[in-house]
Amino acid sequence: MANDDRYGTFSDAPSNSAADAAEPTPALAPAQRSTGGAHEKRTATAMSDANDVHDPLRPRTASSQSSAQAGVKRLEAIASTWSRTALYIAYLGIGLTAFATSLESQTTINLAVYATSAFSAHSLVSTVLVVQGVVLSVVKPPMSKIADVFGRFEGFTLSVFIYVIGYIQQAAANNVKTYAAAQIFYSAGQTGLQILIQIFIADTSDLLNRAFVATLPDTPFLINVWIGPTLADAILTNLNWRWGYGIWAVVLPVAFLPLALALYLNQRKAAKRGMLPASPLEGKDWWETAKSLWFELDAVGLLLICVGFSLILIPLTVGAESSWKDPSILAMLVVGSVCVIVFPFWERSKTLAPRPCMPRALMKNRTFLSGLAFAFFYFSAFYLSVLPYFQSYLLVVHGLSVAEAGRIIQTFTFVATITALLVSLVIKYTGRYRIMVTVGSCIYVSGLILMLVFRTEHSRISAIVGAQVLIGIGGGMCHFPAQLGVQASASHSEVGAATAAFLTLLEIGGAVGSAISGSIWSSNILPKLQAYLPPETKDRATDIFGSIDLAANGWPMGSPTRDAINLAYQETITRIVFIAVCMATPCILLSFLMENYKLDEMDQHVKGTVIGKARQASRDFEAGPSSGQCVNLLHHDDGHVDGDDDEDDNDDSNLDAKMQPLLRKQGKAV
Repeated sequence: MANDDRYGTFSDAPSNSAADAAEPTPALAPAQRSTGGAHEKRTATAMSDANDVHDPLRPRTASSQSSAQAGVKRLEAIASTWSRTALYIAYLGIGLTAFATSLESQTTINLAVYATSAFSAHSLVSTVLVVQGVVLSVVKPPMSKIADVFGRFEGFTLSVFIYVIGYIQQAAANNVKTYAAAQIFYSAGQTGLQILIQIFIADTSDLLNRAFVATLPDTPFLINVWIGPTLADAILTNLNWRWGYGIWAVVLPVAFLPLALALYLNQRKAAKRGMLPASPLEGKDWWETAKSLWFELDAVGLLLICVGFSLILIPLTVGAESSWKDPSILAMLVVGSVCVIVFPFWERSKTLAPRPCMPRALMKNRTFLSGLAFAFFYFSAFYLSVLPYFQSYLLVVHGLSVAEAGRIIQTFTFVATITALLVSLVIKYTGRYRIMVTVGSCIYVSGLILMLVFRTEHSRISAIVGAQVLIGIGGGMCHFPAQLGVQASASHSEVGAATAAFLTLLEIGGAVGSAISGSIWSSNILPKLQAYLPPETKDRATDIFGSIDLAANGWPMGSPTRDAINLAYQETITRIVFIAVCMATPCILLSFLMENYKLDEMDQHVKGTVIGKARQASRDFEAGPSSGQCVNLLHHDDGHVDGDDDEDDNDDSNLDAKMQPLLRKQGKAV
C-alpha cells in the first residue's frame, strides 16, 4: 500500500507506546491549531510566551482528567492492537449486522398487521408505532453513554441481547399487550445498534473517509426494500407471522459474531499487554460503585432527557387523535418541556454532572448546535411531505394501486442512499462537507416546492416522481454531511455524544413533523368532505374519512362524490406540503452557520488501525469544539486534559481573543 494514505483505505495511525494506546491523545483545540510535530511545539511556545505574565487560562486543578471515559479508552486500546485483517473482520460484522437488521425491518413491517389482527386488535397498530417511535427517539443518548462508560463491545452485546429479547417476546406473544410491550425491547435494541454502529465508524475512521463509511450500513436497503415484502409473503404462506419474528433471534447473533469476536479477542490482547484502562468500578465497595456509576452515567441528565422527550413525543403523537384540551395531554407537555429546559442547566454544573452525557463544550459550539437544528428541521419536513400522508394522496387522488404508490414513496430513500454514497466520495477527495449540506438543502427545498406545484389530480405521475427524485437527491446530499459536520466539531471523546444528539434530534424532528401533519390532516379532511360532498353522499363523510379503501375505491373517477373526495385530499396535502417547505427552508440558513472545516487537515486523534488517515500537513486542524481545550496545548506533556469540561466559560472567551492574532501569525485560517 502506498505511503500516502490520504485517499486510501485502511491505515495504521502511529502509537508510540502501550501507555499511549491506553490513554487518549489529549483533545486540544477546535479547528484552529496544528497537530504536527515541530510546528505544534512552535505554536505551543508562542502561546505559552503570550500567557507567561498572567495565565488565567491554565487548568485550575491538577485533577483535570482525560476527556475520554473508560469505554472510549478501551476502544482506543483495542484499535492499537488489531491488524488490518481484524478491522476487515470487524467491518464484515458491521456489514452483516446492518444487512440482517435491514432485511428484518423490511420483512416485519409487513407482519405487524397480521400479528395485531391475530389478537383481534388491528386498530392498535398505531399504538405499536407510537411505542416504537418514542423508544427510538429517547434510547440513543443512554446507549451512547453506556458505550462510553463500559466499552463498545459491551454496548453492542447489550443492544443485540435486548434486540433478541424483543424478537422472542414478539414471536411468543399471546396477547396484544405482550406484543406491544415487546416493542420496547425491540426498539431499544434496534436504535442501540444504529447509534453504536455510527459511533464505531467514528472511532475507526478519519473524517475524510467517514462520510463514505457511514453510508455503508444503509446500502442493504437498496436490495432489501425489494426482498423484504417477498420474504414476508413467503413466511406467511409457508409458516406463520410468529416465525417472521422468531428467526431473527438466531440470524442477528450470527451476523454480529464477526464483530463481537474482533472486539473481544483484541480486547483480550490489549489486556494482556496492559493497555486497557482500569474499570471505573475497580476496587470499590457497593456504595462507591453506585456513586461512581451515578456520576459516570450522568443518571439525572439521562433521566431528564429521556423523560422530557418521552412526555413531549407521546402527546405530539397521540394528540391528533385525542383532544388537545385533555388535562393529561397538557400535563405531559408541560412536565416534558420543563425537563428539557432543566437539562442544559444540569449538564453545565461541574458539581452535579462531572461526567455530563452532553459535554459542556459542545453546548456552546456553533457548528454542533446548528447541526442539531438542521437535523430537526430536515426530518420534520420529511414527515410533512414524503411521510405519512403522501401515500394516501396517491391512492385516492391519482387512483394508484398500493404497489404503485409504495414504489413512489420508496423513491426518496432509494435515490437518497445512492446520492449519499456518491457525495461521500466527493467529500473524500475534496475534504469539504459544508458545500454539500448547503447545495443539498437547496435541492431538498426545491424538490418540496415542486411537490407543492405537482399536487393536483391533473399532474402527471412522471412529474410527481421527478419531484421525489429531487427531494431524494437533496436529502442524500445534506443528511450524512451534516452529521459529519457535527462529528467534526467534537473531539474523539465527545463524538459518541455528538452522534447520539444528532440522531436523537432527527427522530424528534420526525415525530414533530408527523404530529403536525396528523393534526392538519384530521382537522381538515372531515370538514372539507362535509362541505364538498354532494347531498346524496354527504352523510357518508365520516365513513370516507375513516376508510382509505372507501375513499380510494368507493366511487369511480369523475363522479361527483369522487371529485369532492379528491378536492378535499388535494387541498389538505397542499397545506401539509406548504408547511414542509417552511420547515425545510431554515436548513439552508443553518448550513451557513456550520464551520467550513477542511476535513483532510483535521485530526480527532483516532488511534490505532483506522479507515483512512488524515493528511499530516503542516497546517493540520484538530477536531473538537471546546476552545477551552486549547489550554492543554500549553501543557501537552502533562497529560492533564479535560475535554469534557471547559473550566471556565469566561476563560474560553479570553482564550479565543488571545488565540486569534497568534493563529493568524502562524498562517492559520480562523
